[in-house]
Amino acid sequence: MADEDSHSPGPYPIEGTALVKTAALASVPAERLPELLARVQADLGPQIDEYRRRYERVAAEPDRETFLVEPDHWEGIADRLALSDRERDAVARAHEAAVERAGDDDRRAEFETALEIRSGVVIGVSDDRDSE
Repeated sequence: MADEDSHSPGPYPIEGTALVKTAALASVPAERLPELLARVQADLGPQIDEYRRRYERVAAEPDRETFLVEPDHWEGIADRLALSDRERDAVARAHEAAVERAGDDDRRAEFETALEIRSGVVIGVSDDRDSE
């Protein structure tokens, strides 16, 4: 299954470990998380260029890019996608857990500290895209 393989995140860019951590802490049923994450990815994917211009990209991998955003960023996404407060919190928590895991051991503490004052967004990108 895609969330078991850290190199193949499926229709959303959140790996197994971040997904499991989120499911344990989320206020929504664990089986809802993949659908919520796929909805968010479908919304954010087409906006990748805007994120590259507006936000600090802290990690880039062949299949995903990681950004630090303002703390209330997820409220706007939730409004756009009609997510409940619990759904918004679960999706934001999943993205933040993925941001923490995006860094190698040297950068992980840096990312955790950054998330104390900012939020994180991880956007899946196509493998066949040109590097920018």
